[in-house]
Amino acid sequence: MMAEAGADGPRLAELLALGRRLWEELEASTEPSSGAPAVQDKVRQGLDALKRAAAMVTQLELFSENEELEEVASADLKFMLLPALLGALTLKQVDLSKRREHLESAREHFLHFLKLCGNYGLCSFQLPSSTSSEDESRSSPAPQDPGQSTLLAMAKSRSAKIERYKQKKELENKLASMSSSVESGTADEDQIREFYILQIQKWIGTSLEEMESIEQELVILKSRDAARQAPAGSRGSPRPARTPVKPFILTRDAAQARVFGAGYPGLPTMTVDDWYEERRKQGIVSTPQRVPGTSDEEMQKQQKETEEEEEDDEEALQKARDWDDWKDTHPRGYGNRHNMG
Repeated sequence: MMAEAGADGPRLAELLALGRRLWEELEASTEPSSGAPAVQDKVRQGLDALKRAAAMVTQLELFSENEELEEVASADLKFMLLPALLGALTLKQVDLSKRREHLESAREHFLHFLKLCGNYGLCSFQLPSSTSSEDESRSSPAPQDPGQSTLLAMAKSRSAKIERYKQKKELENKLASMSSSVESGTADEDQIREFYILQIQKWIGTSLEEMESIEQELVILKSRDAARQAPAGSRGSPRPARTPVKPFILTRDAAQARVFGAGYPGLPTMTVDDWYEERRKQGIVSTPQRVPGTSDEEMQKQQKETEEEEEDDEEALQKARDWDDWKDTHPRGYGNRHNMG
């Protein structure tokens, strides 16, 4: 059946041409942001034209599940691209509050296009796993190792993507060589028919890639929404509140605390050992582990040696200070009266 149009509006072919031209302009756009007013205005115009064209296709009943591809007129084949173009333009909308709605709408358009192509036997393809997971779970005879199944799925997906990429490049080369004759009107009906079928096959690969991307983004959005809706208690137990530490003066030992004190009332003085013991009771610091094979006598000996070294250091420091003081009050050569020149 040849596509016809009403007398009081744009023809079906004109609406399709307008929507496709706007999509091509958006693909080649150099706008820095996809949310620019000019970009989104083209998106709205393209969606409006393609939706009107899709309604006309439904009204004219151009395609049916009960007919073969040979029964479709060559000039009508291009209208099979309407659902795919609708899905591609739907993805170009940038309203974040409706992103999930746009993704689901685009997925429905691509799925409609793929089913339509499958009905006419245009290309053999496999729909994304999310649409056939239920059937696969029913037909699977026995559960497999998760790691093995994941590797097999990755290899299968990779090989399928490589094959689709090769087919896409071949289709693009064929379309580029045929487009000039079709657009100029010099091509015969067989060439026009082949040209439109190649375009449909190219969009089949594009639709499969877009559906895979949509499924991945939907998983991310669902996880984000679930995290936002989760109650505060399920996100993990909060940290226990710590008792505020009262101000104190930290001294080296008890003798220093008694001698110097705080200097003013109301502020307690605490030695290093007392402070460490209090923090250990609160669970903030751990008890030091003893080195295996070390006895109490050896630890006391090591501690005594450390204290003696500290005392030696203090004595050497005091001698150095006394020597500096002496040099300040005794100039060089003081008392040397025998060797006076």
